[in-house]
Amino acid sequence: MDVWGLTDPGNVRKQNQDAFHTEYLDENCLLAVVCDGMGGAKSGNVASSLATEVFTEEVKRTFSPDKTPEEAERVLRSAATLANISVYEHSQLSEEFSGMGTTLVACLIYPRAILVVNIGDSRAYHFSPDGVECVTTDHSVVEMMVRRGELTPEEAKSHPSKNLITRAVGTGAQVEADVFRVKADKGDCILLCSDGLSNLMADQEMLFEVVHGAKLDDCCQRLLEIAKDRGAPDNVTAVLINLT
Repeated sequence: MDVWGLTDPGNVRKQNQDAFHTEYLDENCLLAVVCDGMGGAKSGNVASSLATEVFTEEVKRTFSPDKTPEEAERVLRSAATLANISVYEHSQLSEEFSGMGTTLVACLIYPRAILVVNIGDSRAYHFSPDGVECVTTDHSVVEMMVRRGELTPEEAKSHPSKNLITRAVGTGAQVEADVFRVKADKGDCILLCSDGLSNLMADQEMLFEVVHGAKLDDCCQRLLEIAKDRGAPDNVTAVLINLT
């Protein structure tokens, strides 16, 4: 497996409240995490960094390659729960951190399974020669409206409530994470990203850059440049994994 990642404040915001981490747990196991923080000038950054660190350390502590996919799913859910508790308790420490939270999307790849966990509206995509699939489902107001038939996916991208999420890490004492299994072949790619990228690019545009673009090792940079060319009003984070 090869992995590349980057994060950028974008064209408008002075501070980057996104965070990401990638780590090989062994030569055949990879963990990647993207978090998009929310809150005041300091607290969003704290929330995303804290969630990324706690989630990663808990997976490293409790995961082993001999676990079944079902056991690995429980590891991811438990790590997400601990990240939520950590951010929520930190938010109670002072007014400065009150109300802070973060999205979380992560991918665990090992010989027995490819698992994705998400809370919020940061996304995971699966790219193959056959096309693109958004693995995750946004926990957002506009996604609920799309599911009820009140909005089309294209209308949702420009809707005034597009940034309102219905689940986040740390905004409450408890939160439910979704876990997905991905069926992928060698040569396929997994992309994790914050909404600073997915709000500005259609799925098919990302597919072209990943599958039909230039080298994979500069793909994240090309995605960032496209987002910046389109204004990049939010922080932009992308992690690309190639299944070799």
